[in-house]
Amino acid sequence: MAYLALYRKYRPSGFDRVIGQEHITKTLASQIMHDRVGHAYLFCGARGTGKTSCAKIFAKAVNCEHPRDGSPCNECPTCLALSDPANIDIVEIDAASNNRVDEIRDLREKVQYPPVHGRYKVYIIDEVHMLTDAAFNALLKTLEEPPSHVIFVLATTEVQKLPATILSRCMRFDFRLIPAERIAGLISRIYDDIGKKYTPEAVMQIAKAGEGSCRDALSLADLCVSASEGELTYQDVLEVIGASDRGKIAELADCLLDSDPGGALTLLDGLIGLGKSVGVLNRDLLGYFRDLVVCRLTQNPNELLHLPAEVFKSYAEAAGKASKDKLLRCVEVLAETENELKFALHPRVLLEAALLRCARPE
Repeated sequence: MAYLALYRKYRPSGFDRVIGQEHITKTLASQIMHDRVGHAYLFCGARGTGKTSCAKIFAKAVNCEHPRDGSPCNECPTCLALSDPANIDIVEIDAASNNRVDEIRDLREKVQYPPVHGRYKVYIIDEVHMLTDAAFNALLKTLEEPPSHVIFVLATTEVQKLPATILSRCMRFDFRLIPAERIAGLISRIYDDIGKKYTPEAVMQIAKAGEGSCRDALSLADLCVSASEGELTYQDVLEVIGASDRGKIAELADCLLDSDPGGALTLLDGLIGLGKSVGVLNRDLLGYFRDLVVCRLTQNPNELLHLPAEVFKSYAEAAGKASKDKLLRCVEVLAETENELKFALHPRVLLEAALLRCARPE
């Protein structure tokens, strides 16, 4: 059998397996247990936070013959039938590639047919904000008063693009970014299951790199399994994600804090000469200064940073030598530069100017 990516292999099969979205899974499970299921739902939030996974679990749970605490049992004949990708009772539609009015009219005709296996036919429309205005208008009436055997679940990462007429017809659930600690716990359990050795700092770095997206973090975790033969270390993860050499970044930051613009420009030239992207350098330097601010302003900084002991020691020493105002100014300048780099014709010049502003804030 072909290799299955970790985020697919370990996709949750019940609401109790979904992490970081208890405010949503509790409500959906309660609706199923008390038979108060609506006809149209809107799942919105950032990518990789569990929208499609919850939609699939919900679609099976409303049809399950013996649901367990609102989740599908995955054992009854209906659950087994709906687990088959060829089933026609759970219909997944990618609105990004099926966004025309003709395709929505075709959907309106098909919703009249009853389900084959369960009580409901569930339509999951992903990236629904990609539908055209005409397609939204064609969907409106069916979405408001669908046949009694049909449930719509709309999923989107850009809810602000949906017409108010669509929003008013759906129960809205907002998915939150998942805390790094929860993602790290999931990755640790997966690595234990597949027999991959790791250090806690390495797993936490993977989780932080996901930036609240469980799918992004699991994709990176999958890559790290292949990139490291033995125990996965913090340094291994940095190499996989393409982060700049932390030692060089620390040297560059020291030049800025010591008001040495010439030294900063020389180090920048060396890093760019090694093939480092200007955008990556700015992001890594911004992340470094952010960590120094945490070291300077919090009581137990490593509870937030989760760095290896020797790395944290060097961060604490660097933060102790700088003033709070200087650190905050550097964060402010580099954060502005990150946004400006998206539209810059000469990104290197823009970053050099930012470094000069950091080194000479006056």
